[in-house]
Amino acid sequence: MATGAAGDSFDAVIVGAGFSGLYMLHKLRGMGLSARIYEAGTGVGGTWYWNRYPGARVDIESQEYSYSFSPELDDEWVWSERYATQPELLRYLNHVADRFDLRPDIQLETRVTTAHFDESSNRWTITTDRGECISARYCVMATGCLSVPNDATFPGMETFQGKSWHTNNWPRDGVNFKGQRVAVIGTGSSAIQSIPIIAAEADHVTVFQRTPNFSVPAHNGPVDPVIAADWKANRAQRRKEARETGFGILMVGNNETLALEDSPEARQANYQARWEIGGFALLGGYGDLVVDTQANDTAAEFVRGKIREIVKDPAVAEKLAPKSFPIGSKRLCVDTGYYDTFNRDNVTLVDLREEALEAITPTGVRTTRGSHDVDTIVYAIGFDAMTGALGKVDIRGRGGETLKDEWADGPRTYLGLMVAGFPNLFIVTGPGSPSVLCNMAVAIEQHVEWISDCIGWMGERQMGAIEATTAAQDAWVEHVNEVAAPTIFPLANSWYMGANVPGKPQVFMPYIGGFPVYRDKCNEVAANGYEGFTVSSDAR
Repeated sequence: MATGAAGDSFDAVIVGAGFSGLYMLHKLRGMGLSARIYEAGTGVGGTWYWNRYPGARVDIESQEYSYSFSPELDDEWVWSERYATQPELLRYLNHVADRFDLRPDIQLETRVTTAHFDESSNRWTITTDRGECISARYCVMATGCLSVPNDATFPGMETFQGKSWHTNNWPRDGVNFKGQRVAVIGTGSSAIQSIPIIAAEADHVTVFQRTPNFSVPAHNGPVDPVIAADWKANRAQRRKEARETGFGILMVGNNETLALEDSPEARQANYQARWEIGGFALLGGYGDLVVDTQANDTAAEFVRGKIREIVKDPAVAEKLAPKSFPIGSKRLCVDTGYYDTFNRDNVTLVDLREEALEAITPTGVRTTRGSHDVDTIVYAIGFDAMTGALGKVDIRGRGGETLKDEWADGPRTYLGLMVAGFPNLFIVTGPGSPSVLCNMAVAIEQHVEWISDCIGWMGERQMGAIEATTAAQDAWVEHVNEVAAPTIFPLANSWYMGANVPGKPQVFMPYIGGFPVYRDKCNEVAANGYEGFTVSSDAR
């Protein structure tokens, strides 16, 4: 592990050692620049370091959710499962750190607390919780979209006499649920992945559901040798094909036919075939599922029908069947045995739409209909997505303007990469980019490569600062909103909108125009001499 000292100076400081931070460091070092990663955790991995809860795994097929920049890395790493588990993903990222000798420039157990732009020098002054003060020409926020947990704020939490855990901060050695009565609060992706595993071990599990979620089967298992062989033989072509899809995911298999143009029988057959494939394939069933609510409801009703088939108690099935938002307007969950878990005798569903959660008590959870005594509580209540990690750092640009104030009414960026008034500050997969509506590995690589190209362009011209213009930022924010408005996405109170965090402005944060459209726009901006940005030299 690298160790910094007060007064260190670098070409670039990178905040975060996940997928984006590791690749960013590799790229900048390859350009001959000095760079250091500062990471709060005790190890690399980012999201896959922090999220160790039972059942945590990726929801995109392993070979697609991986770096593409190194054919040698691709050749030597063999995935064991169709959807890699958290431990395997963490091993992969540690392998990357070792293979490319990144660790000497990574400082762990160090949280960046402030980043202030010095207009006199065109440099960022960055401080850490260790009392260090670092100077850098560029500051790259590689903090991740799902890295800060949503704070649990239930009345009485401090009185609970048992043990409690947040899925985002799980003990490294795991939790033994044998003989335990467990409450799981929340039914998002973390809960949907963990509940079947907890239920198989605990004496009893009570699931407190605020909003039911759509989930589809992963059909996980060992990597199919046929798929692995095809990927190895045609890797470059397959990756290129994936990058030409809207979501950057090859296995979705987009069908441009309109749902309502097919007969009910044909739609059923199409959805059934995609259900059997598993994962996000269902969302590629028809070309209008994200823009036509009637078309969308055909897919939603198909999944509701599956829930009714799987869950034996009709009343429980109806509680688990989402009816208040279109399928896909919240991130579709991918599970292994989730709905079937509610057929177990040791699992109880509490619908918080029928009985509100009043308080956490010394012995458990109290709702308006009674008390539930438990030994352990698992808070699976999601993340302060996309902006949460940036909000944890005191970031100040020109004139001492804070990013927090700048984003008081919702995040505003140009291309999701930079913010007007904050020169030389780059955000990897920030709001206003495809990010979470895309294969994150694809989105991250595109951003890291654009940022490194931009820094290289600046260096060749010996320029001191680059920043987005207010006009370009305003136009991009307007475009992001215009593209999102006619889709299903604003129709759900989702973390895409910031609706899961009390007091957070509700703005649709990712870009839904599709990865190829976005990538081409970024390339066009760069080709036009970084159109929409102002560039200045060091001279004052």
